[in-house]
Amino acid sequence: MDKSSSIHEETAVTALADSPSVSKVLLEETHFERVPDTFVVTPIPLEESKSYLILKRLLDIVGSSLGILILSPFLVLLAIIIKFEDKNASIFFSQDRVGLDGKTFKMFKFRSMVSDAEERLANLLQQNETTGAMFKMANDPRVTKVGRFIRKTSLDELPQLWNVLKGEMSLVGPRPPLPREVAEYTSYDLQRLSVVPGCTGLWQVSGRSNIGFKEMVDLDILYIKTRSFMMDLKIIVKTIAVLFGSKDAY
Repeated sequence: MDKSSSIHEETAVTALADSPSVSKVLLEETHFERVPDTFVVTPIPLEESKSYLILKRLLDIVGSSLGILILSPFLVLLAIIIKFEDKNASIFFSQDRVGLDGKTFKMFKFRSMVSDAEERLANLLQQNETTGAMFKMANDPRVTKVGRFIRKTSLDELPQLWNVLKGEMSLVGPRPPLPREVAEYTSYDLQRLSVVPGCTGLWQVSGRSNIGFKEMVDLDILYIKTRSFMMDLKIIVKTIAVLFGSKDAY
């Protein structure tokens, strides 16, 4: 990435962080009720919104804590396998992502790519297989042998349980974008930043990598405006199937 592009990204994210809360775009929660050929938007009382957010945070704390505790032996085994493949590379990969109201944080993953993956990206951008402000490539040459398996099963995402426990992410919500992606966002796309980002969401269980950027944003905004505790539970249950492998994940 050239210097001017880097400055552009930093400026975009700084502007978001310094501007009035992005979440103020959605001044109050809304509920979409499906009727023939249209949606009827009904405001949800503030008290109900608060109760949902409290339940959601409790689910995040309990779910991430149990996940880390129960999966800890498997996480250690996976870390050993990753280290065995490349003894000189790190086990974990951290990356700046943009979260609620445009604030950046370090998101964690198990390393699934070669150590110089970020430096190689510039040479692969023309081979992007999705639309909009995202990069996806089915046969990305930067992915390691172990990485291909853990990405296929989404096991590389498990360290994000720590981000959830810290409150930087939620179990369910829009995926946190990269700063370079946010630099290309329209005002419509920025609505994705009005809630806490998540490990999984509506678009992941609706097609994952084989949908375009516009469809992803539409599904994320639909989730934001229809979210409920029961919807979060349903998305979590559907995501479990993805952990056993999806032909659409890469």
